[in-house]
Amino acid sequence: METSLGRLAGALTLAGLAIAASLGSAGTATAQGTVRSTHGDWEIRCDTPPGAKAEQCVLIQNVTAEDRDNVGLSVIVLKTADQKSRILRVLAPLGVLLPTGLGLKIDDTDVGRAGFVRCLPNGCIAEVIMDDKLIEQLKTGKSATFIVFQTPEEGIGIPISLNGFAPGYDALP
Repeated sequence: METSLGRLAGALTLAGLAIAASLGSAGTATAQGTVRSTHGDWEIRCDTPPGAKAEQCVLIQNVTAEDRDNVGLSVIVLKTADQKSRILRVLAPLGVLLPTGLGLKIDDTDVGRAGFVRCLPNGCIAEVIMDDKLIEQLKTGKSATFIVFQTPEEGIGIPISLNGFAPGYDALP
């Protein structure tokens, strides 16, 4: 994840459905758009953003930390309009420690960290261009844990289920 981040910073705009998310009262993000299909714990949601010529779809899962109702994430996977890049974008709550980035473990394997690229009124966004290795790890894994830090010493692991990720990713237009 770390090596891909440099190529991504500034290369993408926050367009379409992936950023049409807003925090609800419990701190989890709810995406707008129409649910096109459900794959295990993942949904494909589609919408046509203002000014866009075509519909954009994302694979999304919203989760909340088991021990903290106010700490939630939206995990979003999308393919760019030119189909050349695949992006993992995570909307974390405000108040996260930005320099530490967002950690990721798939099952018991430490995958690395992604830096936060910007903050919006409803949360901060970490994103990374997904390579084939990361996609395969997500497709074959059982669970992923995203780690956000509120202080340098305090990491909060937020598990997400990878149940349905593989068929959802394969169905993503």
